[in-house]
Amino acid sequence: MSPPPHKQPSIIHKIRVLYQDIYCISGKFSKRDKLGIHAIVESLCIEILSLAIETAFSKANIKLGVLEKLRIKTNILKNLVRTEYEIDIIDMKTYLRISEQLVEISKMTNGWINFVTEKESPKK
Repeated sequence: MSPPPHKQPSIIHKIRVLYQDIYCISGKFSKRDKLGIHAIVESLCIEILSLAIETAFSKANIKLGVLEKLRIKTNILKNLVRTEYEIDIIDMKTYLRISEQLVEISKMTNGWINFVTEKESPKK
């Protein structure tokens, strides 16, 4: 029996991997940083994971609203991670790795929004 065809990882998987990355880097932070901005970053990452799962299981007529929330929260997370870099909580290598993951998640979210929008719009 041959293996299943190669599929692109889902956005849910990408967010889980991002969370694991964010969680693992917090071990070297001071208590102040770990319980401050980084706690918010971790929490927001769990929130975008929840929104992605909620969208996957939502009916078609409410997907767009949840996806918009996902898009907004992802952009908030991008800005918080950038702030962590700017105030020297994370180094450049870590910042670039996490930012790359967030850009990929943003692209996937926007693609999902475009798909749902096209599906809902009447064809001419």
